[in-house]
Amino acid sequence: MGKYEAAKLMNEMGRDSIPFLFIIDFKAENPLVFPLDEIDPDNLRYNINGVKNNFIKTKKPSVLTFNRFPMNKVEYSQQFDKVMNQIALGNTYLLNLTCPTKITTTLSLDEIFEQSSAKYKLWIRDSFVVFSPESFITIDEGIIASYPMKGTIDASIENADLIILNDPKEIAEHYTIVDLIRNDLSIVSKNVKVENFRYIEKLKTSHGELLQVSSKITGQLDACFQERIGEIIFTLLPAGSVSGAPKKKTVEIILDTECYERGYYTGIFGYFDGQKLDSGVMIRFIEKTSDGLIYKSGGGITSFSRMQSEYQEMIDKVYVPFI
Repeated sequence: MGKYEAAKLMNEMGRDSIPFLFIIDFKAENPLVFPLDEIDPDNLRYNINGVKNNFIKTKKPSVLTFNRFPMNKVEYSQQFDKVMNQIALGNTYLLNLTCPTKITTTLSLDEIFEQSSAKYKLWIRDSFVVFSPESFITIDEGIIASYPMKGTIDASIENADLIILNDPKEIAEHYTIVDLIRNDLSIVSKNVKVENFRYIEKLKTSHGELLQVSSKITGQLDACFQERIGEIIFTLLPAGSVSGAPKKKTVEIILDTECYERGYYTGIFGYFDGQKLDSGVMIRFIEKTSDGLIYKSGGGITSFSRMQSEYQEMIDKVYVPFI
């Protein structure tokens, strides 16, 4: 199914108030759309802010190991330098650079799905698992809202909240992404405004606690938005927080710079219940490959970025969200 067929199907189900699940990859080349009542939980499970098709939580494994083997710093530095050169040329001013990290763990993908704590969880048998803290958009009573997440720091660092809120690089990055999302929402809605700017949430992970910074932007949809729900979703893709600005040129640089295929990583998934919609960005992502398990992670690069800090942030985001 291509994106035009997927958008049309979503529009039709939205018009007829048919609940459905959608899963869209980063390039929007292989979207998946399923009526909720046709999903087999033996092959696909989701939990979206408590809306789920899995109801039995398995016992936590008695032995848990989780080891990460990130790309070497030299290889990362080459990609980082390429991005910084594009920034210097004025072709991008915020780019989300991501990388694959090989991991080993005693946990299976379905055990990670069952045990992880996250707002947006998705598991597809023999393919991948997602346990994302980041919303993409919600729609409730005609109000569309987006919650871009930009800025991560180890919560154990003294005054971590003050450090991240006052870091010039993080401030510039967050302003940029909020402006991008505000412009995106203005394409599909009216009366767009920033309701909450740079608030902090704490996440518990297998490698300690993290602080992450988000904002909330809202807009008003027209009365018949359900009839174009697919059009709305695809117009907003890819998610600004995992691409960059300006979006079109930045995505071109990403595809030319990154050393692997993102696939469904940094795509989006969510559900429409006939009236309301909720969706998340597919970050915190583990994929099963012929070479073993691959964890995909990254972060935003701006003119303020420093290679060592960005390399460490990419590693810090390789975790499972439970202890």
